Amino acid sequence: MPDLTESLQGRDLGHLRIISKLWGSELGKQDIRSAIIQLNASLLKPLSVNEMVSSLPMEAKAALEDLTQHGGRLPWAQFTRMYGEVREMGPAKRDRERPYELPVSAAETLWYRAFVARAFFDTPAGPEEFAYVPDDLLELIPPVEKTDKPMYGRPASSPEYALISTVNDHLLDHACTLLAALRLGINIPEEFVSTSVEALTSTFMKSVLTAGGLLDGASEPIPEPVRIFLESKRGEAMRQMFLAWKESSLTNELCLLPELTIEGNWENDPVRSRRVILEYLSSIPADTWWSLGSFISAFKQRNPDFQRPAGDYDSWFLRSNTNGEYLRGFEHWDEVDGRLVRYVITGPLHWLGMLDLACPEAEHEVTAFRLSGWSKELLKGEAPKGLPVENEPLVVRSDARLGARRTVPRRVRYQVARFCEWVKETPDEYQYRISPASLTRARQQGLTVSQLVSLLNRHAKTVPPSLIKALERWDKLGNDARFEKMVVLRVVSEDILVALRKSRASRFLGESLGPTTVAVKTGAVDKVLGALAELGYLGEKRGDVE
Repeated sequence: MPDLTESLQGRDLGHLRIISKLWGSELGKQDIRSAIIQLNASLLKPLSVNEMVSSLPMEAKAALEDLTQHGGRLPWAQFTRMYGEVREMGPAKRDRERPYELPVSAAETLWYRAFVARAFFDTPAGPEEFAYVPDDLLELIPPVEKTDKPMYGRPASSPEYALISTVNDHLLDHACTLLAALRLGINIPEEFVSTSVEALTSTFMKSVLTAGGLLDGASEPIPEPVRIFLESKRGEAMRQMFLAWKESSLTNELCLLPELTIEGNWENDPVRSRRVILEYLSSIPADTWWSLGSFISAFKQRNPDFQRPAGDYDSWFLRSNTNGEYLRGFEHWDEVDGRLVRYVITGPLHWLGMLDLACPEAEHEVTAFRLSGWSKELLKGEAPKGLPVENEPLVVRSDARLGARRTVPRRVRYQVARFCEWVKETPDEYQYRISPASLTRARQQGLTVSQLVSLLNRHAKTVPPSLIKALERWDKLGNDARFEKMVVLRVVSEDILVALRKSRASRFLGESLGPTTVAVKTGAVDKVLGALAELGYLGEKRGDVE
């Protein structure tokens, strides 16, 4: 950062005299260059700096401490939001109103004592304006007396964590389901899994799987990486998904907030935002329930611009889905930035195994969180320990239904899903059914019945012989039976049916089902009723036949 000489460049002689007076010295009648040299000699003394710091009001000491703890600089928008404005005044107005005698803020107090300067510095997000302490002055500032300052929240009260939801590894099972669905071309709804907190969406899942190298740009599974992922141990797979989410810009949580619509072509940096959130979460004591509301409030106070380059609250076009209003300006921080912090904590960081959540009672919003037993390993990029082993067999029933519990190997369930119709998911089991249609679809993808039989024999405790026989028979002969809907005409005598067969309505009749019963082709009921009337017989429709 610039030193004191560079920081004083551009200030008029009157401003330099104010600084000198506040530090207890006087500047004679001289030019600006000479005045800056004299100020350097007066200010850059350990004893002088110590005396000036000691004389600062409490609020100014807190602001100076905050700057020193951040390496001597903070974004200007954040610094003035936290510690007050520095009023813009020309020399004449300044000399007339003397703002340095009654400063309106801690920032203004430091400004007129040369502890704070203002300049643009390069950042990863581009040039940004900062408040900073000149380098040579920063080196001389003694440890500032500790002042009461907001922490990033507080421990939760016991009612806030009355109902606890610990982390689980179900995200791995959802990933297996989604990969199988994409492989089969099955449409998955956007709200992929409904939870009591945030909805786990297919958009989120696809972005993480793409970042992990499992899906291509068209969201198609890439066979070899998918195989390796599904065959890996659950802890390793969890680590892979956490790191894929943490380091990838493909997952943009701001765009996933259900209350907002994103418009325009501006860009945010989701990786930067989640790194800041993770940094503050990692400082929370282990095994301690923490108040979510207080954490978000402290975030707003201490680092509100965590996702906003240069504190820009006006160029992002975010529209509320509730009232259609554009949420521009810092006054909407809670609805945008605060909502993002809540989403990351109660959504991705819970699904990915980092945070346990809690609330006062069922159906209430989350009010507390704590670092999970897996968080330490995940933050270090290691596989969490203690996840279940996938060694359970498939359950194969004689009626062609299959059950796969969560600890059936994921690669086995992925393969089974390609041969079957999907029936339903229960809390403990995925259920499937083998049908001619599912076998036909599998055949079209190059899969064979013999592969299915081999899969069942290897991974099921028992396979009913009747099912094996039915599979082999279908493979050779096709369907043995079929169900279909049809409209049936019943008449009171065989003569009526014979007459109808000879009439112009004969082309609307299907196969005979008995001497007084015949199938009627779809959409032809009214034509057959008309032909019956012409033959002298009245008929009626029952139910919803057409």
